[in-house]
Formats: sequence, C-alpha cells, structure tokens
Amino acid sequence: MTARARVKIKDVATLAGVSTATVSRALSAPDSVGPATRKKVMEAVKATGYRINSAARDLRQRRARSLLILAPNLSNTFFSRIFAAVQEEASSVGLTVQISDSRIGRDRLLSLGYDGRADGIVLLDGGLDPEVVNGWRLPLIQLSEWNDAYDAPRLGIDNHAAAGLAVDHLVGLGHRSLLHVNGPEENVLAITRRQGFLDAASRNGAEATVFPGDFTLESGAEAARRWAGLDNRPTGVFCASDECALGFVSECIRLGCDVPGDVSVVGFDDIDFADRFVPSLTTIHQPRLEMGRAAVKQVVAMMQGTPKAEADATGTPPERIEAALVKRASTGPAPA
Repeated sequence: MTARARVKIKDVATLAGVSTATVSRALSAPDSVGPATRKKVMEAVKATGYRINSAARDLRQRRARSLLILAPNLSNTFFSRIFAAVQEEASSVGLTVQISDSRIGRDRLLSLGYDGRADGIVLLDGGLDPEVVNGWRLPLIQLSEWNDAYDAPRLGIDNHAAAGLAVDHLVGLGHRSLLHVNGPEENVLAITRRQGFLDAASRNGAEATVFPGDFTLESGAEAARRWAGLDNRPTGVFCASDECALGFVSECIRLGCDVPGDVSVVGFDDIDFADRFVPSLTTIHQPRLEMGRAAVKQVVAMMQGTPKAEADATGTPPERIEAALVKRASTGPAPA
C-alpha cells in the first residue's frame, strides 16, 4: 500500500491544525467554515494527497453514484437538452445527476474533487482556472466548451468547420459582403467560430466584417442597430449564437428592414424555439441530445477504468459529434 493510500482524514486535520470534523465540513459543506480555515484544509488536502473518494469508507461506506454537471449559466437555453440527455443516460446506468453553476467561487470549486458528492464531472465551461480543474482527481469530460490546459478529454462539434458551413451557405445565395456578430471576446467557442467565419470568407473571396457581441439577444439587437447605420450594409449575417441571431432579426424588423429580403441571418446552436420564430431561423444544428449521452458514456467508462479518449496527432482528443446546417426562412438570395 502506498503512502498516499494510507492518508486519512486525521492526517489532513493534523497538518491543517483543525479537528477531523472541521475537515469533513470543509470538504462536504465548504460554506459552513470560514474562508481562512477552508484554505488551510484545502492546502493540507493537496499536500497530503488525501482523496475523499478513495477513502469514502471513512465517512459514508458507499459511493456517491452521482454525476455532476457544471455549466457557466444555467439559464442559457442551449443547455436544456444537454441536461435532459445527461440525466436520461445517467439514470439508465443507475446514476443520479447534480447540476450546478460553475461560477460558484474558487473555494467551493476547489472542494468538488474531495467532497465525495460525485463520482464524475461533465464540464461545460472552458473558463475555469486549470489549477482548480486539474486538481479534482475525478473522471472528467469537457463538453462543448474546452480548455487545452485541462487534463481531460473533450467532446463537441468542430466549431471552425461549422462556421464555414454558415458562410458557404450565405455565399451560395449570392452574398458577397458578410458580417459576423461575435460572442464573448475570450470565450473559446466565440474565438473558434469567428476564425472559422474569417477563414471561410477569405476562401470564398467575400468581404468580411466583425462586430462585438456576447451570445445574448441584446448584443444581437445592438449589432442590428449598428448594421442599420452603415452606408454599405453587409447582406449576409452570421451570428455566434441563436439568441444573438434572434435579437438581430427582431431588431431589423423593428427598424423596418426585411429578413431575408434585405439581409439574411444565420445563427448557431439550433435552440428549441429557433424553428418557431418568425421568420424561422437558419442555423447550425448542434445535436445536444447526442452530445449529452456521449459525455455520460465516456465519464462512466473512465469511472470503470477505461483510458481517456486517444488523442490525435496534435495531442487534442477528437471531436466526434457532427454539426449540420439547417436551412430555414431567415436566409434567401442576396438583394439585387
């Protein structure tokens, strides 16, 4: 037996200078202890190599039989079908699912890998501190968003290629002047989709303009107002999310512009009401149910000791989910 395997909760308590009960509370209910004490406990956990999951018999005599989903904005409509798919697939193998906002604070995030409440994590946020994520020591899959600094495989679509589908569609309709409404500046999805837009526009010999945005309805509306004030308006618009695209379309209509008569608009994600909007939204479909199910299957395989997904030649795990362009009423031929 290794030294790490012999580490007990009392060893953590001794090093931190607190009681074993305080260690237990700091790991299982971090808000119940003060920040200074919590910091001492987490430093002791890291120093000793203590792992509550492997030593759970000391506390509970059973595994959690639970998966944790961490997402940066639980109100985001994009996540709804992923949550449903994860819950369905997890239930089929006897696992419960917890859903939490990933922006709960560093101290609480630090405890996730040690509090024994979950046996695996599905992470939909690429903006967390890599030191925190890599310290969890739990089976972990990155889904949709990713961070190359995380020591975990990832699943999702090829966002760069998907943006190219949107551009190719607009160019195929005769649009030669294109606008992209970006997502959050530092978001990996926004960065990749923007670059895919620029590369595809260049490949097609189309004029390309980029406006700032943040995936929201209001950012799309703001972009539409800015677009309407241009002397030479691009006739084809690709937005980094459906919500942004719907904001753009609705504001164009409010301003008296016709969609797609005056401007064609493409979104990204194919959220649940994209086909019910008037006009219905042409968009990039992400198969969110497939994504959620695939994430659970991979995390469960990792929990059972199956190695992580093999990396490709660049060292990046393959993106195995296919996106597709869905043509609807918000795009049409370029105006004469």
